[in-house]
Amino acid sequence: MKFHFILLAVLFLLYNGVSGVGSDVVPVSVIKGGSVTLNTGVQTNQQEVIKWYFNDTRIAQISGDLIDNCTDVQCEDGDERFRDRLKLDHETGSLTITDITDSGLYELKIISSKSSSDKIFSVTVTGVSAAEEDEVKRESVKEGESVTFDPGVPVIKNPNDVTKWYFKDILIAEITGDQSKICTDVQCKERFRDRLKLDHQTGSLIITNTRNTDSGEYKLLINNNNSRFSITTVKRCNLTVIDVPGSGLSSGAVAGIVVAVLLVSVTVAVVYYRSHRTHAAVPQSARGWHVITHHVIL
Repeated sequence: MKFHFILLAVLFLLYNGVSGVGSDVVPVSVIKGGSVTLNTGVQTNQQEVIKWYFNDTRIAQISGDLIDNCTDVQCEDGDERFRDRLKLDHETGSLTITDITDSGLYELKIISSKSSSDKIFSVTVTGVSAAEEDEVKRESVKEGESVTFDPGVPVIKNPNDVTKWYFKDILIAEITGDQSKICTDVQCKERFRDRLKLDHQTGSLIITNTRNTDSGEYKLLINNNNSRFSITTVKRCNLTVIDVPGSGLSSGAVAGIVVAVLLVSVTVAVVYYRSHRTHAAVPQSARGWHVITHHVIL
């Protein structure tokens, strides 16, 4: 029994040593449909060759020779798994994967004339995709009520993290680790003057005194950064503000109604006045005619 235990331990150590999956592995957790950037930690001088592998399949390569540069299907052993979802930083060799769906081991190899190095990222994809999230996050409130958008995930973990709220692609709120860069509405783009509240701990966005014009898509972009990787999470929510009859009339609408009422009143008064004058101008004798018949006897 003891011998079997020792043998298993040796095999485990050999496996970790051969595969490279050990203490040097960088664990990364990202929500399905989001983006992740795996950093090389170097500044390339175009003299080295940088290769990226996913589960032992080469998916990207960059070097001083542009002919050898490739991503996914361009690489001879690529299988179109990441078609149009890979981006390489030509200055650092860092790899960005958008709309991520694939968990597994992403291996980095940096080869130069003097040395070579390896780094492995163990990426775990969790949660639902952005498209599925759209189906979940739909809010509706009556005009004048408040609504709260809750990210449901940690937004600020270190000073380099950034959280941004957009309404129809217009920045309306932002939180960063640097307190001086925090803004809401008027500091970002005035639209919700005095109607936005931002929870700096959770990233929740509260809109008070909602209006019909607040209906539309709200997008939350969370960018968590550190020296080894950067994760971008995107969440969307469609808000519908229900117009309540007889409430929430704008000042312009009220002014229009007042003018319409005044016009109707003036018209009625003019018609009544003219009608009264016409009756007053008719002679009294004309109101009842007396017919006198003369009989002539021959």
